[in-house]
Amino acid sequence: MKLKQVFKAMTLHPALWAGRIMSGFVVIALAADGTIQLFAPAQIANMLQETGFTMDITHAVGPITLACAFLYAVPATAVLGAIFVTGFLGGAICAHIRIGELGSPPEIISLLLGALTWGGLCLRVPQVRTLLPLIH
Repeated sequence: MKLKQVFKAMTLHPALWAGRIMSGFVVIALAADGTIQLFAPAQIANMLQETGFTMDITHAVGPITLACAFLYAVPATAVLGAIFVTGFLGGAICAHIRIGELGSPPEIISLLLGALTWGGLCLRVPQVRTLLPLIH
């Protein structure tokens, strides 16, 4: 391998860094949400009551949220994690639509996190870009 090829292989494309930053933001947001649901459910008690869920659900949703964040953070399982994150966030959006909160802040945040999930994945995994061609 020539020295020029070694340096080219070592330098990372700016899109890769942008994808990592976007993905990191998603992982941090999901990990924070899952941790709050596990260790401080009183913080989200009002939101759960508004959406029609009981406090018992935090013991199931917290680990699911953390598992989604973990799967998305690990490069080998990132695509599976993105699929699970999309399903989780879609359920959150559906819960808010069900109670008539169309366009509410939690719904918009869930939508943006979903877009960041797939945007970050497309920027950091070339195989995903071939499956989801946005620009020809």
